[in-house]
Amino acid sequence: MNDTAPNLRRQTLLASLAGARPSAPPWFDQALADAPERGFTEAAGARIETLTWGERGRPGLLFLHGNGAHADWWSFIAPFFSSEYRCTALSWSGMGGSDRRERYSFDIFVKEAMTIAEATGLFENGAKPVFIGHSFGGFPIIEAAARHGERLGGGIIIDTPIFSPERRKERKEKGAAWEMRPHKIYPTLEDALQRFRLVPAQPCENLFIADFIARTSLTQVETAEEAGWTWRFDPYLWRDYEWEDPAPALSAPKCPLAVLLGARSTLMQEGDIARMRKLLPPGTPVIDIPEAYHHVPIDQPLALVAALRAVLAGWASASASGENTPMNSGLA
Repeated sequence: MNDTAPNLRRQTLLASLAGARPSAPPWFDQALADAPERGFTEAAGARIETLTWGERGRPGLLFLHGNGAHADWWSFIAPFFSSEYRCTALSWSGMGGSDRRERYSFDIFVKEAMTIAEATGLFENGAKPVFIGHSFGGFPIIEAAARHGERLGGGIIIDTPIFSPERRKERKEKGAAWEMRPHKIYPTLEDALQRFRLVPAQPCENLFIADFIARTSLTQVETAEEAGWTWRFDPYLWRDYEWEDPAPALSAPKCPLAVLLGARSTLMQEGDIARMRKLLPPGTPVIDIPEAYHHVPIDQPLALVAALRAVLAGWASASASGENTPMNSGLA
């Protein structure tokens, strides 16, 4: 979905493992051991999958995943915050374990975020909750900040592709649109794992994270013709979706925003980043995560945790001192 070299676009990250689980560092196993409470909440007529950590009544964090992903992308990130925050990760409708819809819209995704935050207790503390979103997950945050920002403590977007309408059209003409076709059913879990790839394609050193995400991205199915494993997202999700220019909302948030970028990400070009900076309110922090490509939670999870903590601490300090503008976040 970008201009990555063809050999990377064809890359299947886990093929060399032949279905075996790679070894993982202790911090990763410890994070997964802090297992979330799993459930479903209805939002706009669909059952939405939710994962929650931490006690109700603590300050709230809502974690929002990217296109074709699911809530478990945050299962090794959210536990780092669960001793201080009430954390929720959701799977957008049409993705993960959530219901599929006949038609999806920008308004629906914003409603899902606000509804799930309310239902899982993120508004029960005196401090307003912060929304954190990777890639596509940043778009509903930008809109929620413009529409409902007075209810939010802030929004943090992570390598969200903020393109102009012209750039989006250019990418579509180059064939960068999501492919809409039925998912293939693989006869075994091992076969399916070997087909997992990241979109947009990129190098990946942390195969233990890629393997975990691949396994949680699959589900067993059985049809009249075949049985096996397939991907847990709606292949026709974007068929009737109307993409909106985020510029108006990005330039008029009612709460602080922060932008984290993968320093090696090729998704946004220099012109896209320059345009984004001009749109953001003065003082909005834009922070590069070193050695990270687009999939920052996979590439540099611990650096991402550190950056999120820094932004949250800056906003908490500003709030305690009575400051409430993005430029007072302490992370220029």
